[in-house]
Amino acid sequence: MPWEPEADMSDMRIAKLGPGDLSAFKAIRLESLRLAPTAFANTEADWSGLTDDEWISRMTHPVFAAFLGQDPVGIMGLLPQRGERRSHRATLIMVYLRQDLRGTGAADALLRAVMDFATATGRRQIELAVNYHNTAAIRFYLRHGFVQTGRIPAALIDAGQEVDELLMVKRLS
Repeated sequence: MPWEPEADMSDMRIAKLGPGDLSAFKAIRLESLRLAPTAFANTEADWSGLTDDEWISRMTHPVFAAFLGQDPVGIMGLLPQRGERRSHRATLIMVYLRQDLRGTGAADALLRAVMDFATATGRRQIELAVNYHNTAAIRFYLRHGFVQTGRIPAALIDAGQEVDELLMVKRLS
């Protein structure tokens, strides 16, 4: 019997967020930090006290969300590099998808939207840092053509423990 996702994905849409999507952005970003705290360098406390203006300023860089109906269920951001010699690069940030939607193609669709946007805006390379222990995320990135280019020892301190991060890169063209 073929595998089918548990969630009905027919109502899934991917959208680039803007200032009018502030409540959706807040909801999914805080959820990500609360439910997957070891996946991020920031904590829920780092973000929960931000003013609305600070939240909106964080959307000046492209932020994409997956929605089921009106409910935000996933997020990915892109932090473009600045400067003439680095403008071909961008960093993938804020990657999160609800646990029950992993393996449904939603993360693939989000990443595809981010990569399409990156390519359309002249980016030729996407970079990321991922927690060394996050094997599911590492497999996801490898499956999408990212390659490991380095490792940062003790990149984070989490609950008093040093956590390494892997650096990964994908060439878009």
